[in-house]
Amino acid sequence: MEAFNQSTVTEFVLLGLSAHPKLEKTFFVLILSMYLVILLGNGVLILVTILDSHLHTPMYFFLGNLSFLDICYTTSSVPLVLDGFLTPRKVISFSGCAVQMFLSFAMGATECVLLGMMAFDRYVAICNPLRYPVVMSKVAYMPMAISSWVAGGTNSLVQISLAVQLPFCGDNVINHFICEILAVLKLACADISVNVISMGVANVIFLGVPVLFIFVSYVFILTTILRIPSAEGRKKAFSTCSAHLTVVVIFYGTILFMYGKPKSKDPLGADKQDLADKLISLFYGLLTPMLNPIIYSLRNKDVKAAVKGLVAQKCFSQ
Repeated sequence: MEAFNQSTVTEFVLLGLSAHPKLEKTFFVLILSMYLVILLGNGVLILVTILDSHLHTPMYFFLGNLSFLDICYTTSSVPLVLDGFLTPRKVISFSGCAVQMFLSFAMGATECVLLGMMAFDRYVAICNPLRYPVVMSKVAYMPMAISSWVAGGTNSLVQISLAVQLPFCGDNVINHFICEILAVLKLACADISVNVISMGVANVIFLGVPVLFIFVSYVFILTTILRIPSAEGRKKAFSTCSAHLTVVVIFYGTILFMYGKPKSKDPLGADKQDLADKLISLFYGLLTPMLNPIIYSLRNKDVKAAVKGLVAQKCFSQ
């Protein structure tokens, strides 16, 4: 591969599954199917939270934001991945790579903050139900959602601005399906310690703090639920937050698995592990957005009723 310098880099080459061409068609069909499920499921959730007046509450407003966020997150990367499976030479421009990194990073950080906001909503609803209409009024929950997007976008802007200022004077091959920021930083021919420190701080703020906040919220929530005298009351209270808790466990559980699993020390298995790491990273970005609408539909009677009503209305209108 011809060497590039900072002033002449115009594109990056994405390896994807180039070393495993027989797998490309299989994964193309699989990922396209998952993407269509994501668009359909989250699109329906957004639609019912807008059209059904019974769902015009803070919890469902956050849920609509989460669904829109998942569509944006997957759309920022999946079309690029699918195109890579069909294109012999998988290239992306420098600016296109920067935009894709910005969108993916922004959506990921925003989702972490938004899940924390949703935990606070459930905390107030269960632990302080009488104050809920006041604390979670429209004046409060709309700025909370907006601040999640602003925080995620600002963080992404900082990280990507630092990344694109680096000189790239060597290899321009990204060993990934997309412009994953760590894979891009490895190609820089300058010290990336500032980038690493900045991303470390961002991880503490956008991963660590929300996790701690969610954990503390659910400690109070579970304590309050256990104090409810009747079994039916406990079941009803827990059902209002079980969907969110399930989504949180899947979201952070997959992150923990992806970054916490042990690395193989066998050099002969390096290629297989590299392929596995790329696929795990890819499917992590699809798993949660695909499961979110399914979880909220199966575990929430209001959403199920709204979806059934929407389908019935569509059928009768025909």
